[in-house]
Amino acid sequence: MPCARIDLAALPPLLRSVGDRIRAAGGRAWTCGGTVRDQLLGQAPRDYDVATDLRPEQIAAALPEVDRRDERFGVCRLAGPPEVSITTLRREAGYHDQRRPDRIEFVHDLAVDAQRRDFTVNALYGDLATGEVVDPVAGLTDLRRRTLVAIGDPAERFREDPLRLLRLLRFHARCGLAVDAATAVAARAAAPEVRGVAVERVYDELTGLFTGPGRGSGLRAFVDLGLAAALLPEVAAMDGVPQPPEYHPEGCVLTHVALVLDHVPAGDPVLAWSAVLHDIGKPPTFVRAADRIRFDGHDVLSAKMADAVLLRLRAPNDVRAAVVDICADHIRFATVRDMRPRRLERWLRSPRFAKHLAFHRADCLGSHGKLDRYEFAAAALAALPPERPRLVDGKDVLALGVASGPAVGALLAALEAQLDELPVAPDRATALVLLRDLATARRQDLGPEAR
Repeated sequence: MPCARIDLAALPPLLRSVGDRIRAAGGRAWTCGGTVRDQLLGQAPRDYDVATDLRPEQIAAALPEVDRRDERFGVCRLAGPPEVSITTLRREAGYHDQRRPDRIEFVHDLAVDAQRRDFTVNALYGDLATGEVVDPVAGLTDLRRRTLVAIGDPAERFREDPLRLLRLLRFHARCGLAVDAATAVAARAAAPEVRGVAVERVYDELTGLFTGPGRGSGLRAFVDLGLAAALLPEVAAMDGVPQPPEYHPEGCVLTHVALVLDHVPAGDPVLAWSAVLHDIGKPPTFVRAADRIRFDGHDVLSAKMADAVLLRLRAPNDVRAAVVDICADHIRFATVRDMRPRRLERWLRSPRFAKHLAFHRADCLGSHGKLDRYEFAAAALAALPPERPRLVDGKDVLALGVASGPAVGALLAALEAQLDELPVAPDRATALVLLRDLATARRQDLGPEAR
């Protein structure tokens, strides 16, 4: 990949326009970072960055519409689509907050600017006039080797900003880049530092990792580099925990979880986090019984642990609730063929059943590969008739002489539980008989004052 060029015609018109306007103002302009890396890898870029030798005030003069809130760091932003960050070439020093440099100095040399970046494959500059790629730190060689190499001293790079440890995982997974040995050693040594990253950033980075390409490999690297032990020890604990081979021929719990993660649809945070967390209750419940390895109650425990993990990461409440629900019910499919008709219908009609079904498919593909229960449930869902009206309601309860209040709802809930256990779908007459029996039993339990 020496003497590489980017395809200028493939760049967004806005990016090319930025380059034209910077040159018209007397500056030079390069697109850089992920824009160059992804295009050379044959992937669609997700971020668009421009480096220039113009100072921020000169950028603002050339492009008056830019957002200048971060210009003290040499950064101006242009609203898109796509959004474009325009950064003055600079040297950085000091990272006492482990995020922003204490001092910056504007420069004109790409080789100096490259030294502040994280990995060599992210320090490639594509000239927006000619397309020629400038490579100050041998990033093209590492890209050809499909290897992530930290620039300079990797320990220093991670010390400056521990968020780079999570970015390392993302580039490894999404771009299919192996981690250089020295970079990996430094990452393991620096792993405890990642606890200092804001939990909101951790959640966002991990969600991006677990929902993107290469996510199963990304999860393995998360554990192998010691970052899981620092951030999610519940996940790290799954590594090496054996499973019964008759049900899990793929191997240990973490291997299964990584395979499930690969099989859930990309871009879905609920299914991704469900994959990662659905079996975290297995290590604490591991028992080598007389017949086989068992994890009794791991579904209930996994749901509780998942709730605690996502609370700790300040995940959105709707994501947390859905993940906990899926974790709690993920082995419920084992009995789906034997469920009473009403109980099955109630589950099929539940708002999250489509998520449950998609997750069950991934869970099977990540282990024994048998999809018979998935196909049964999918067919039952497809054949589901329009929702029927409720057989009885609050008026029927009141007609039995029950006073309005919490008792009405309690009786209706008790009735629904009984109807769910009937071997055939009930009609209204059956429901009214059961309701009358429940109301009578309630009056007897409460004594003469309730009669």
